[in-house]
Amino acid sequence: MMREWMGRAMLVLGWGAVATAVVGIVLHLGKWSQRSMVLLASGAMWLMLGAVVGLILLVLARSWRSAVAGAAVLLGVLWLVAPSYLPESRAAAGPEVVVLQSNLLFGQADPAAVVAAVRDNEVDVLTAEELTDGAIDRLRAAGLEDLLPYTYLEPARSGGGGTGIYSRYPLRDTRKYDGFVMSNISATMEHPQRGPIPVFAFHPMPPNLDFAAWSAEMRRVDEILAATAAPAIVGADFNATRDHSAYRALLDGPFAAAADQTGDGILLTFPADRRWGPVLGIDHILVAGGVAQQVRTLTLPGTDHRAVLATVRMDS
Repeated sequence: MMREWMGRAMLVLGWGAVATAVVGIVLHLGKWSQRSMVLLASGAMWLMLGAVVGLILLVLARSWRSAVAGAAVLLGVLWLVAPSYLPESRAAAGPEVVVLQSNLLFGQADPAAVVAAVRDNEVDVLTAEELTDGAIDRLRAAGLEDLLPYTYLEPARSGGGGTGIYSRYPLRDTRKYDGFVMSNISATMEHPQRGPIPVFAFHPMPPNLDFAAWSAEMRRVDEILAATAAPAIVGADFNATRDHSAYRALLDGPFAAAADQTGDGILLTFPADRRWGPVLGIDHILVAGGVAQQVRTLTLPGTDHRAVLATVRMDS
């Protein structure tokens, strides 16, 4: 009797886990225009893990027909997720560019840690969101501009609206884009070997704070990138994960996610200041006209985002 009861319990729990995974698949695939659905889609990958749990429980329950259905759902999950864990096969023959992307949390990130990350990893270009006037002064005092002397900065006096680009090489054609609540900017970096490389620093509004703005701004980012020719580099806190169609739309053209190119898949970056975090990957580096060779995240004290570090080999 006990064994029969356990089998039924595992069958019920297994189907519940499989159903949860199906919900995750639907959230991932949907082009949602409702705030609640977009916010739910942020965690779709966690729901899709139910396919693994469900299949195990259904096999343990020895419900073979149910297990076949669970296996089909798991295959669907793998079809969506696996490509980001398969490294890009093509190679590039141009120079390396090391990119660091970091949200500074209202300028509160430890300046010494930021400078150490730039120095120790020989960073060529830093894109920084939530850059404040005070943070610029602290970063300068810590020596950031000794390492990356060329800058285009659009700081905020306070809050999270400021954005900046720091570069090892000269910058020109600086631009602040309209259609955004916060500063979204670009500059062309004059690389001594590769020549001009446009660098973008994006920071759309969080969808939980202003969903209409986030939706419009992600479409605006897509328009900007669609009109950009390779080579180019993007460092951004998109406030969007791979489970958002608005983010995946950015990858329909010449741009690819650095983490997808290296096969590192989903890099969790937010929130980094919680014992249970991070659980979402909303910070991204995108590349056009090059291939990322290494990508990883860095923990910087004082901010609630992990920074993303990528070594990109540009096309010749």
